[in-house]
Formats: sequence, C-alpha cells, structure tokens
Amino acid sequence: MASPSPGELPIIQATLDLIQWFVPLLNRLPRDHRFALGDRLIAGLYDLLEGLVAARYASDKLLRLEPLNARLDLLRLQIRLLHSFQLIDTRRYEHVARLVEDVGRQLGGWISQQRRLSQPVANA
Repeated sequence: MASPSPGELPIIQATLDLIQWFVPLLNRLPRDHRFALGDRLIAGLYDLLEGLVAARYASDKLLRLEPLNARLDLLRLQIRLLHSFQLIDTRRYEHVARLVEDVGRQLGGWISQQRRLSQPVANA
C-alpha cells in the first residue's frame, strides 16, 4: 500500500488503496454481474471516498461520518455476495476484506474521536 501523501488522512489513503486494488478486478466481472453488483460496488467505493473527503472539511464531522458506517456495511455485504457467487476467489476475498476492515477500523476511530470532542466538558 502507498504511504499517505503529505497532509493526507490515513483513512483517505486506505480508501484510495482499496479503490485502486478493487476497481480493476470489478471491471473484469462477467457482464451479467459487472453492471449490477460491480457497478454498485464501484459507486459505493467512490461514495465512501467522497464522504470521507467531505467529512475532512466539515465543521460537524460526526454528521458526515456516521452515515459512512452504513455505506461500509453495505460494501461488506456486497463483497460477501461476490464471494458467494464465486466471482472472486477466497484469496482475493480475504484481501479485500482486510482492506475494508482497515478502513472500517479507522472510520470507527475517527467517529469515536469526534464523539469525544463533541461531548460537553464537565466542570471539575
């Protein structure tokens, strides 16, 4: 995986890595799956990237980040379908699952951080 560009958030770089690895594979799906499941996966990946970039610059990051969890869950399920339909082998499935899990772990951490920051500070 590429190291983050200077000033780039690691989660955005991890999402870019996921897209760069996965989209070429999705573009090689059989025609009957490429235009249904493949296109949905590709659109979902780009939506995720777009959401992360928007969250980076938003004043209320939490409002932008929380819906991305649902987007990520949908991507996980669609990837499972790819494997269930035997459209990707187990080795590729495990690799993409690790990439998605890395993005998910970072997203969860970012959401937790934003929740802590948005909680009112109790006066001691």
